[in-house]
Amino acid sequence: MEVDFSHIKTIGFDADDTLWVNETYFRDTEEKFAELLEGYETKNKIDQELFKIEMANLDIYGYGIKGFMLSMIESALDLSNNKVSQETIEKILNLGKKMISHPVQLLDGVEEVLSKLTGKYRLIVLTKGDLLDQERKLEKSGLSQYFHHVEVLSDKKESNYRNLLEHLNIDVNEFLMIGNSLKSDVLPILNLGAKAVHIPFHTTWAHEMVSKDEIMNDHLKLNSLKDILKYLDN
Repeated sequence: MEVDFSHIKTIGFDADDTLWVNETYFRDTEEKFAELLEGYETKNKIDQELFKIEMANLDIYGYGIKGFMLSMIESALDLSNNKVSQETIEKILNLGKKMISHPVQLLDGVEEVLSKLTGKYRLIVLTKGDLLDQERKLEKSGLSQYFHHVEVLSDKKESNYRNLLEHLNIDVNEFLMIGNSLKSDVLPILNLGAKAVHIPFHTTWAHEMVSKDEIMNDHLKLNSLKDILKYLDN
């Protein structure tokens, strides 16, 4: 696919699973959660119930580990008919705390790319999630020095992006978004008339899946963040 990024002045980066590993820890925790409740239901039923409750709670808790912890506890109570032990609830809380305290693992080539693009472009982070947790991860990552602005959004819909670009005085024609989610990082940006690059992560949360009918082809798809230098580092 031929792309023209010659007018780009500002580049937005998603954080989770674009700059550092995130979804892997959620999937690992879901596995451990299912093991804790295997006496009540099958793993498939446990996974389905947890996802259903997560979706029902999104408008209340938003995205992030803390909301995930609360959804796990609610799922445990529901699946066990309120018979789950205090010990199991404590183990669920500890699973969440372990996720929060997990070291930040940068994805391959992230710092190399940022170091080459900084100074040539205005670099910003646009991510969903819990504010405190995302600020903590950014600090642990050692990447703060590369970014002009960091924004933790409640969601990544067209209106969220539009309002933020206006607030930061960014021309939509000069903006490029890079992320792992078609639903959150690519499609809303393309609908605004800006550019987007999709760099898939090896696992995707079910909530971020899109149908084939929703996929638009006017964006660049890369295997690695390092490949973006072929189009920008000139």
